[in-house]
Amino acid sequence: MAQVEKRGGLLRKSSASKKPLKEKVVLMYDEIFMTEDPSKCSPRFWEELFLMKVNLEYLEGKLESLDGEELMKIKDNINCLFQHCIQALGEDHPIRVVNALQTLCALIRGVHQKNKSTSGFDIINMLMGFDKAELCMKNLMESLDSLLCAEGSESLKSLCLKLLLCLVTVTDNISQNTILEYVMINSIFEAILQILSHPPSRREHGYDAVVLLALLVNYRKYESVNPYIVKLSIVDDEATLNGMGLVIAQALSEYNRQYKDKEEEHQSGFFSALTNMVGSMFIADAHEKISVQTNEAILLALYEAVHLNRNFITVLAQSHPEMGLVTSPVSPAPTTPVTPLGTTPPSSDDEHRLHSGKLCLIILTCIAEPMRHRKKAADKNLPCRPLVCAVLDLMVEFIVTHMMKEFPMDLYIRCIQVVHKLLCYQKKCRVRLHYTWRELWSVLRLSTNAGQWKEAASKVTHALVNIRAIINHFNPKIESYAAVNHISQLSEEQVLEVVRANYDTLTLKLQDGLDQYERYSEQHKEAAFFKELVRSISTNVRRNLAFHTLSQEVLLKEFSTIS
Repeated sequence: MAQVEKRGGLLRKSSASKKPLKEKVVLMYDEIFMTEDPSKCSPRFWEELFLMKVNLEYLEGKLESLDGEELMKIKDNINCLFQHCIQALGEDHPIRVVNALQTLCALIRGVHQKNKSTSGFDIINMLMGFDKAELCMKNLMESLDSLLCAEGSESLKSLCLKLLLCLVTVTDNISQNTILEYVMINSIFEAILQILSHPPSRREHGYDAVVLLALLVNYRKYESVNPYIVKLSIVDDEATLNGMGLVIAQALSEYNRQYKDKEEEHQSGFFSALTNMVGSMFIADAHEKISVQTNEAILLALYEAVHLNRNFITVLAQSHPEMGLVTSPVSPAPTTPVTPLGTTPPSSDDEHRLHSGKLCLIILTCIAEPMRHRKKAADKNLPCRPLVCAVLDLMVEFIVTHMMKEFPMDLYIRCIQVVHKLLCYQKKCRVRLHYTWRELWSVLRLSTNAGQWKEAASKVTHALVNIRAIINHFNPKIESYAAVNHISQLSEEQVLEVVRANYDTLTLKLQDGLDQYERYSEQHKEAAFFKELVRSISTNVRRNLAFHTLSQEVLLKEFSTIS
């Protein structure tokens, strides 16, 4: 018996004597691409179509192969297919729902491929028709909301989120995606929050839900009132905020794990480490650096949460017990590794790393303005420090260690601004922070060396006149106190006693305005950066929504029996 091979919607026989046969669903697609209504000759056409396994590749490819004029000729059939997809979402048979969701993905992606300036047609009109668009999208969003909030299949919910991500990212600039007006009117915000607040759903769909929310928040955010921004800004439910924080924390932890693994690969032995170190002194070019995928979508989600929701700041200081739990997914892992949505592949240039670095520093800037300074624990054995210390450690580490050939001055300025805001907060709230400042104020060694930075370092050192005055005034007093009392090492209380006793004789230069800073403003300062960032994320999400992530073979196995 001849072997049968399936490729591109064709059923090919190994014998070359016979023409290849098309599978039935492909024949039905071909009927849709005719100008006649396919249901005229076959009244059960639409009912049968959604019982057939979707051929995403063929349907999307067929749409892409037509020019604008050819597509306009079958507009009525495209509208009809779109409407029947939405109707099928309300069916009891899960197979029909799955096939309808997949067909919608192919339709939306395929038609948008033709949305060029020369095509001469409107996307909404081509998919739904102007007169029916409002009702169609209302029904679609209500169906997706119901599916996401129901107790049903987790795999089905996953496909709903994939469809929404597909809908949001079909254009590079999401603010030019006119269909999203209907997504604004018919909000799914509550469904996203439900996913994030419910542990089983969060483990399965949290990543996609957070990326989807971050993108929806950025739709025309500077031009009109975006309901997702308004709603995110007032969320105060602890379970929801913690759920969002947990998803973001896990994604960033995975990124750090990948980086650590790459770093260990580069440091496999003493000789290797030595040669890498010496080599990097002279040829620290971009391709020599450790490259891992940058997860800009998750960083954007963290930024929006910190920037928009004042309650989210408390999540940052909390520990998450679930972080240590390893959970088995409900559905089998795909055989082909799936790239996380919104991640940027490692590249040979520094652009994405600089963008990610800038975004991280903007996030820290937003955190620093309402910074929380937790008091030190009474038990001194506990290795507990205020959150601000970790931020300062990070800023100092960045300033000291990132001496690149192409100096990222913008990032350094942002680091200094973060430190400045933290110090302003301490002065305002009269908080005395136990922190080792030596590393931050060590520009002094450069001012005494005859290097290219001597002049700049001297200016900075001169600006620290009060710090030097304090050191020069109190050091001799402290040393004298220790000598007179025969104490080798003074306690904190003894040092404070010396300071109080000699404070009146200290002379400081009056500095005005040091505790003032310009508050962070996204729209006025960073709008261009975020527009470009969201465009990049949208492109990467669309690219990573490959056929194998949309086809969901596991769904067909899950719903193989139609009741």
